[in-house]
Amino acid sequence: MYIRKVEGPRIVNLPGGGTLSRADLPPRDTRRWVASRKAVVVRAVDHGLITREEALKMYGLSEEELESWQNAVKAHGEAALKTTSLQKYRQL
Repeated sequence: MYIRKVEGPRIVNLPGGGTLSRADLPPRDTRRWVASRKAVVVRAVDHGLITREEALKMYGLSEEELESWQNAVKAHGEAALKTTSLQKYRQL
């Protein structure tokens, strides 16, 4: 089996005792961003699995988009990433 060399860590430990690996990241060609995929990208950036710049390039995100995901998670938790919750959390 061949393992591709990558910069940075392959696996990071999360505060709750779980782990997050590069295999857990959404596919690079993701176009439909559901809350669970957004949450994985935010966790990966926040815990140092991938850099912010790497996430922007890998997924074709704007800085504002990724920042809004991170702010929503910090302020209200991962439930705030759901499309149906956006209006509710933006009003607060």
